[in-house]
Amino acid sequence: MAWTYLFIAAVFEVAFALSTNATKGFTRLWPSITAVATTIVSVYFLSLSLKTLDVSVGYTIWTGLGSLGTVTFGALIYKERITMAKVISFMAIIGGVVGLKLSAGV
Repeated sequence: MAWTYLFIAAVFEVAFALSTNATKGFTRLWPSITAVATTIVSVYFLSLSLKTLDVSVGYTIWTGLGSLGTVTFGALIYKERITMAKVISFMAIIGGVVGLKLSAGV
């Protein structure tokens, strides 16, 4: 279940990042409420996953998946450019996430 919790936490981490952009500096009510709520849910599921996973593995994968999701959906929703440098960085993050999962032994 730890990996399921971690994946759920990462999904809410992406939602947090995207909604934070929509808050316009926390001047818009509903995006601000969404940002706070998704942060709480994300950290809660991260904490559940860390009952089993090492913090060095769980936290790093959480932030890595959050980064990948944020860049991907930032491009789709906010029309941000995906450059070759971003693609290469994606590949490095994915490699790191896979390596950490394989090394976790859980």
